[in-house]
Amino acid sequence: QVQLVESGGGLVQPGGSLRLSCAASGSIFRIGDMGWYRRAQDKERESVAIITRGGNPNYSDSVKGRFTISRDNAKNTVYLQMNSLKPEDTAVYYCNAKVFKADYWGQGTQVTVSS
Repeated sequence: QVQLVESGGGLVQPGGSLRLSCAASGSIFRIGDMGWYRRAQDKERESVAIITRGGNPNYSDSVKGRFTISRDNAKNTVYLQMNSLKPEDTAVYYCNAKVFKADYWGQGTQVTVSS
């Protein structure tokens, strides 16, 4: 079992920045890819950014060039640095960890971009 706890969400003005963190505990030695997903109101959940255990990132087109995912395996933590935020980035952001074929999810953290 893997437990994920996100932090760092909040309210920010357009053009601002936020950094999300996700700390993993439990069977952490089995974690492979980690990533961030989001679900906006009345929309389906979508992938934002994924990072392999070796540190290779992959981004959705909508955030490429603005968001940066990173990972500290020693601290069992994954980060999402979000810059140049737009109102359309408003959503609940979820941390994800993959252990073989199983998916584990955090509880989600709200990000609201509004003036």
